[in-house]
Amino acid sequence: MRNPRDRATRAHRVVILFACALAIITYVQRVAISQAAPLMQQDLGLTKAQMGLVFSVFYWMYAVFEIPWGLAGDRWGARRVLTGVTAAWSFFTAVTGWVGNLASLIVARGLFGAFQAGGFPTIARMYTNWLPTSERVRAQGLLWLSARWGGAFAPVLVVFLVDHVSWRRAFEIFASGGIVWAVLFLWWFRDHPRDHPAVNQAELERLPPDDGVTLEHGKVDWRRFLSSKSVWLLWGQYMCLNFGWAFYITWLPTYLLEARGVELHKTAVLAALPLFFGGLGSISCGFVSAFLERLTGSVRVTRRLLAGSGFTGAAVCFALSVHIQDPTWAMVALGVASFSNDLVMPTSWGTVMDVGGKLCGTLAGSMNMMGSFVGAAAPTVVALILTGSGDNWKITFYVSAAIYFMGAFFWMALDPTKPIDAIREEGR
Repeated sequence: MRNPRDRATRAHRVVILFACALAIITYVQRVAISQAAPLMQQDLGLTKAQMGLVFSVFYWMYAVFEIPWGLAGDRWGARRVLTGVTAAWSFFTAVTGWVGNLASLIVARGLFGAFQAGGFPTIARMYTNWLPTSERVRAQGLLWLSARWGGAFAPVLVVFLVDHVSWRRAFEIFASGGIVWAVLFLWWFRDHPRDHPAVNQAELERLPPDDGVTLEHGKVDWRRFLSSKSVWLLWGQYMCLNFGWAFYITWLPTYLLEARGVELHKTAVLAALPLFFGGLGSISCGFVSAFLERLTGSVRVTRRLLAGSGFTGAAVCFALSVHIQDPTWAMVALGVASFSNDLVMPTSWGTVMDVGGKLCGTLAGSMNMMGSFVGAAAPTVVALILTGSGDNWKITFYVSAAIYFMGAFFWMALDPTKPIDAIREEGR
């Protein structure tokens, strides 16, 4: 009989808990501004176009810094990068509450986005070091469940804090959670499982081998990286995923106020529904993925089915929601669209981990960058549509639905299981 002391420890589960806690903090800090936007516009004297610029500058800076932070995670490891960027973006969350005009708000949100860009690519890097391949999609599902539910409850928290303090103090309170997380993570985490005192040999045997994949210290061969079809297909599908989803965390509360006539406190509840459903989609993806893999016997088929059905479902529900008269049921339809959206999210990030290998951080950063460029353009595009004539809210929904539908086609050509290194070898 095996000595109980020889049983595998479970330190990698603590790593997942750290990642999920950070995802909650990230999205609470990120989504809070959408609910606070009407009050900020009033206090700072901002127009819709100016508020759209504020929404967009976050995404532009987020996009520009994705690859640099992905490279940093590959080169220096998650411990230093995640600690630094979390502390920095939390500081600029607090600064958002100190602004006095449009220029200072743009600077604060731009720097906030620049540092938040390091979060999810570095988490992917951390997961590649710490998690067995069989657990990666499920862990990504838990991660995005946490992110979505953090974003879902952010509007409610904002309204509560506005009632008791102010929107300015709310940003300071949200910032404190990130600072506490950074201190605890720096104290507990190690980049290599073998260096952690809580990991025994039995757990090490279940984790990825230390074969040079866990940290990449060399230079990226950009010519080969950019010649990979898988890289371009991952970028394309993620761009389609981000356009419609950006609406949830930017213009949705304003849409409920203006187009649906919902009062401010109720908008906080209704705006939470799509993100709440999205979290359910993320966690469901992990379980459905395992079931489909057993049923089909193919990871490739499973991921294509999940992503294709997710994009199609999001497109259909997004377009239908605008025709539903009751605001609550309209948000339920958007919730189903978000659920479908988040069948794709863990699938995409699990594929990045498998396809990227030792360049996982770089591939994750580049994919998130391309999606963020679209996310940056989306709020401004919506603002421009709204300045025209006619029923322009409907047009925004139709445009988003069409872009969602395009995403399914990228997965038809994508091999979500073949690493970039293997593709290189075949091309020689």
